[in-house]
Amino acid sequence: MAIAAAFVVFPFCLAFAAISDLLTMTIPNRVSAILICAFVVVAPLIGLDAGQMALHLAAAALVFAACFCLFALGVMGGGDAKLLTASAIWFGFNASLATFVLYISAFGGLLTLAVLLLRGQENAIIASGIPVPRLLLTAKKIPYGIAIALGGFAAYPSSPLMAAVLARLS
Repeated sequence: MAIAAAFVVFPFCLAFAAISDLLTMTIPNRVSAILICAFVVVAPLIGLDAGQMALHLAAAALVFAACFCLFALGVMGGGDAKLLTASAIWFGFNASLATFVLYISAFGGLLTLAVLLLRGQENAIIASGIPVPRLLLTAKKIPYGIAIALGGFAAYPSSPLMAAVLARLS
């Protein structure tokens, strides 16, 4: 059951957050809460010891500190900061966290360019009837939850948590 949860909870929460952010420009707090609670339950069941869990918590704390600063400066939304923090706990304090952040940066840059291009063509999109969420065209912010989700999907297979799951399966 813990192994199934490791395969399902993280990706499902990221997908839900991305869709929510795309359609409503908000990420529900319960998504971040579920990610953190699920990690705390799943990690010991798949074999992470207290020291490894402490490193995962340290990673989340570091990401939270950085995100809090970005939020305070008005650069990052609160939902994005919470989702990024809750996702970081699944990667731990190692190279996979850096990989996760690099993927987010790359996908975030592409997402920002795509949204800006869409917004530049707002009249043509509306006139043609292409189904694009209205908030995506009118909001001043970028739904960065999408980039966080894509970064998580790309980096998660090489995370220490997945390595522990795969080790238990073999």
